[in-house]
Amino acid sequence: MPIDLNDKKLDIEAAAKVALKDKKLREGLLENLWSKNETLRYNSSKILFAVTEQKPELLYSKFDDLVKFLDSDNTYHKLSAVLLLGNLTKEDKDNKFEKIFNKYFSLLDDKSFITAAYIAQACGVIAIAKPNLQTKITNKLLAIDKTHHEQERIDLVKASIIEAFEKYYEQAKNKKKILAFVEEQLNCQSPKTRKIAKEFLKLIATK
Repeated sequence: MPIDLNDKKLDIEAAAKVALKDKKLREGLLENLWSKNETLRYNSSKILFAVTEQKPELLYSKFDDLVKFLDSDNTYHKLSAVLLLGNLTKEDKDNKFEKIFNKYFSLLDDKSFITAAYIAQACGVIAIAKPNLQTKITNKLLAIDKTHHEQERIDLVKASIIEAFEKYYEQAKNKKKILAFVEEQLNCQSPKTRKIAKEFLKLIATK
């Protein structure tokens, strides 16, 4: 099927099915991540994300190339890399993520709080793929209040943090710290985070 990457209503799922079988297309999508054409860049990023969710091995060889995006001044470049690298940890037999751990998590204190939210979003996947890093990941997330972001925005990021904790809570070694953090969010400024905290605690109580 022909794929119009400039189509704002592009069927990402259908395009991903094509990309899974087409190496040349995947190469082109990776190049598009640097594009100034936002629709082209966005669609390419979404397709690649879908590919890495299903078959991260297809893009693992591009791990080092994606790391370069973390240094970009463009927030959108960072966001794409954050999520893609998160998915690639499922295939990281060479332990490349361990080498960029500090660089990756330094973005919790990025100029944009949205980057911090994306880091938190990816952490559920990373913690499951890298159980040896779970405690370090948890400690990084628990320290979100030490970042420079305004408290209102930090409270929004905490929603993504709690969702990440939910994915690997059963495996976590420091459950008490996680529970204490979630309980504290019952009184935070963000209605969304308060709701997610309540849902998390209700879920844990049933197990």
